[in-house]
Amino acid sequence: MQTPSSMVRSASGQMRIDTPGTTVITNPAAQQAVVLNHLTKEAQIVPLLPQPPQMPQLGMPPVSVQDLGKSMIDGHPVDGMRYVVQTPAAPQAPTISEVWTSSQLKMPVLTKVTTPSGVQTTLCKPAPMAEPDPSLFQIPPGYKVLMPKRG
Repeated sequence: MQTPSSMVRSASGQMRIDTPGTTVITNPAAQQAVVLNHLTKEAQIVPLLPQPPQMPQLGMPPVSVQDLGKSMIDGHPVDGMRYVVQTPAAPQAPTISEVWTSSQLKMPVLTKVTTPSGVQTTLCKPAPMAEPDPSLFQIPPGYKVLMPKRG
């Protein structure tokens, strides 16, 4: 099954991901995300939590990393990496993730994840490099704004 989606990123780091019924807009500078429900015309504002310092992951399965080099996908230069995760429960069936990242946009263009249950491939077609219209990162007129609940 394929679900159409699109992603736009501004130079300031704001990102917008559109799926058929929902849009998620993240604004790292404001430390918030906005989830737009296009069916109910509601905009839920969600605070982004600062990332905690990374702690060493004890007991994690070993990961091997392989540089796949440079290539082109749909006319865009990309850098490829392969990540192989061996789990103790199924050492003969590793999870293999192949990620091709745009050299210019620094965003994944093609991701292929192979697990014992199957293969999932995600292809993101890069758009022109022009700065997106700022209105793409705003709540559309007529949407009811739902503020985060305070605990």
